[in-house]
Amino acid sequence: MNIGDVSARSGLPVKTIRYYEEIGLIKPTRGQNGYRAFADKDLHKLAFLGRSRALGFTIEDCRALLALYEDQTRASADVKRIANEHLAQIEAKIVDLNAMRDTLSHLIAECSGDHRPDCPILENLSSTPLTH
Repeated sequence: MNIGDVSARSGLPVKTIRYYEEIGLIKPTRGQNGYRAFADKDLHKLAFLGRSRALGFTIEDCRALLALYEDQTRASADVKRIANEHLAQIEAKIVDLNAMRDTLSHLIAECSGDHRPDCPILENLSSTPLTH
């Protein structure tokens, strides 16, 4: 398969496929003409990577998961550890997003939104130090 075929079948953009090759996640063969030749195993890896990235795993997590997937002697505990760490990161982001939503909702409710220049939203943005 050529890169266009693999792109269509995996749902990944050609640019992403080239990037995954560049960083060593996939290694398609090259024909005498220099063009990439993808095997079914490459397509499977790309689909695996696409699903992993869609779940928000980092490139390094994907690298580790792919290595574990290919290792028939792997311990499922290693896979679970990576997934649990990622879930903890997602949950922390959700907590942060909820706090941002609550703060912004409160500020919007406090702003009269009329012709006067007083605005609690701007006052808060100009006086509250960022903690991140």
